[in-house]
Amino acid sequence: MITPNFWFDGTAEEAAEFYVSLFPNSSIDGVHRAASDNPSTDEGKPLVVYFTLAGRPYAGINGGPMFTFTEAISLSISCADQAETDYYWNALTADGGEPGQCGWLKDRFGLSWQVVPQQLGEYLGGPDPDGARRAMQAMMEMTKLDVEGLRRAYLGE
Repeated sequence: MITPNFWFDGTAEEAAEFYVSLFPNSSIDGVHRAASDNPSTDEGKPLVVYFTLAGRPYAGINGGPMFTFTEAISLSISCADQAETDYYWNALTADGGEPGQCGWLKDRFGLSWQVVPQQLGEYLGGPDPDGARRAMQAMMEMTKLDVEGLRRAYLGE
């Protein structure tokens, strides 16, 4: 098994609790806390948090400020429709998250996400190459992806 491990600066448990609250089939699976002789943090503070998001394992380590997230790694959420796209977009950009372009965002912990309605693939990979180009151009001009706007672009409306 491969478990993605995310490096946080003291907020691993808070981040895991937030993520688990958003996704079905998610849980906090364990927290390893610092012993009294740990040089990096106070006794009892979380060092590693193991959690499951949508059935997949992850770990968050409170490693300190030396490393931060970049867009080189992101998590992509495939959304069934606009309502689900709006739900995840709004939750992940709340309380200090930052919207980006083309369905990308950073949450309040700095982790990058792609919130993507499933319909995007249908339009970008559809049988009409001109429609696909129009849908791509429309997507490039969006922050949160708009299913209806993508549809209209694909159809040339």
